[in-house]
Amino acid sequence: MIWNRIKVLRAEQDWTQADLAEKVGISRQAVISIEKYKYTPSLELAFKIAETFGISIDKVFEHRKEE
Repeated sequence: MIWNRIKVLRAEQDWTQADLAEKVGISRQAVISIEKYKYTPSLELAFKIAETFGISIDKVFEHRKEE
């Protein structure tokens, strides 16, 4: 599973899901799906999300073994 901190990072920036979606160029529904672990973003999209927050990709996404 690819774990992410998108919801926390959005809150720190005071961004809505729609705000992040617009900045990254995806739909709000895509942001929701990523946050709820229903969709794993492509590597390109993951880098784009990290760049939007101004941090490295490993500060946003992490691979975790499913238990």
